[in-house]
Amino acid sequence: MNIFKLLIVGILFLQFFACTPKQQADLIIVDAQIQTADSALSKYGAMVIGGGKILAVGEAKDLLTKFHVDSQMSFKGKFIYPGIIDAHCHLYGLGMFLQMVDLSETKSFEDVVDKCMNFYSRQTKNYLLGRGWDQNNWEGKAFPTNQSLNNAFPDIPVILKRVDGHAAIANDCALRLAGITKNTKVAGGEVLLYKGKPSGVLIDNAVDLLDKVVPKPNRTEQIRALLDAERACFNYGITAVTDAGLDTDVILLIDSLQKANFLSIRINAMVSLTKENLAFWIKRGPLKTDRLQVNSFKMYGDGALGSRGACLIDAYSDHPKHSGFLLTPAVEMENYIEQISRSPFQLNTHAIGDSTNRLLLKLYGRYVGNLPNRRWRIEHAQVLNQADFNLFGQYQIVPSVQPTHATSDMVWAQERLGSNRIKGAYAYQTLLKQLGWLPLGTDFPVESVSPFFTFYSAVARKDKNGFPAAGFQINEALSREQALMGITTWAAKGSFQENEMGSLLPGTFADFVVLDKDLFTADLSDIRKLNPSATFINGLPFKNN
Repeated sequence: MNIFKLLIVGILFLQFFACTPKQQADLIIVDAQIQTADSALSKYGAMVIGGGKILAVGEAKDLLTKFHVDSQMSFKGKFIYPGIIDAHCHLYGLGMFLQMVDLSETKSFEDVVDKCMNFYSRQTKNYLLGRGWDQNNWEGKAFPTNQSLNNAFPDIPVILKRVDGHAAIANDCALRLAGITKNTKVAGGEVLLYKGKPSGVLIDNAVDLLDKVVPKPNRTEQIRALLDAERACFNYGITAVTDAGLDTDVILLIDSLQKANFLSIRINAMVSLTKENLAFWIKRGPLKTDRLQVNSFKMYGDGALGSRGACLIDAYSDHPKHSGFLLTPAVEMENYIEQISRSPFQLNTHAIGDSTNRLLLKLYGRYVGNLPNRRWRIEHAQVLNQADFNLFGQYQIVPSVQPTHATSDMVWAQERLGSNRIKGAYAYQTLLKQLGWLPLGTDFPVESVSPFFTFYSAVARKDKNGFPAAGFQINEALSREQALMGITTWAAKGSFQENEMGSLLPGTFADFVVLDKDLFTADLSDIRKLNPSATFINGLPFKNN
């Protein structure tokens, strides 16, 4: 009798599961090598997508027993990774840069002027904007003067920002319109003089004096900038970005474009920290949609190392009477920190020099060091005194870094810092050990949009020519696995989004990139040159029209 009952129960059990309907899905990806970027770095051969999200990962034969799918797509053994997340970049800035003269490959100031003249001959505006020059790439490495720019453009204002945006050179026409003279003084900035008059070079906050010289971009130019930048990101497999500093009007424009389905890229927008922006967002509170998140502020601590605006504890090794400066006075920074600590917002502060990093770490620690899960960030964390690294772990402060800065700066960074201080610079492995995770970004348009440059620089610690052969401070290199996590899961975690993106686990957005090479085994020099085969958003391929 007991055996009979067991048979009946078994039959009913089998009938129940045999009749269980399959779950409906839109798409199954098969014949692929899918890296989920979870903590175990799990790999699977198939993935089911429905409603724009990952429903399941596993092997095709198993998944097809559980899901009824409308379509199937085979990738013939290609490698699939989560959509890449840029943890620190300037999406809107990239779009505006694409409308200017690109000076990033110039070899001299004469080259800069030539490119400007060629660009101006093809535009209709009565002013000229450019960006990308870096005097450290020129013979002599000295800041230029604007004399040849004045000769070429005597009647229209010309403003050319340095690669990092923390310095600019302007012609005399622009200086006159801005009211800049040899007597102009700026807190947190400098007007460089040559033979007793402005040379045209402005450092950090002095650059802002030029804002009134040319008209602000109109709405058409702003929309074009965002769409152009989105296209550039999708072409490299970047499906989500953290834009490190946007004004409220641009954020609201992004929201309207996304709601109208004109803009698809996912954006975590850091609000540029001004009194007006702070008052608006503290009153309004965080904003959250599937495509847009606004829950953080971006504050500037100091300038850049390349223009000697980074604030150092001791003077620059190649400029003994200069140690840089704070862009935001320490008292003002503390006031902002105190206000934001009482709000639900995250604070992310640009800090390059060891003095600025020390100041910010201690101020952060004072106000949020004992509060759980605030994830306040220091952007760049570029030069640290050896005694200060442990403060990241002690106060649970997130370092957010951009590995291509190390390989771009390495040829001159030691001149700025000296042989001892350089050991605490671009120290990504040391920073990683503080929390066990590290968000990675590109900082484009300061650096290339390609996240594969980021991956290569983080792991190889070399430039595009394979220099130096042994890698720059190779003890601070990240492993391939760490680099992948830095541009996926850890980048998402840096903005509290790890449950919705950054991996290919069930419940996350079906955003992914298809590659012809395996990031874990391919030659590093090949990875640097990678271009994705396809980029998917919500399970749909991006088509570059």
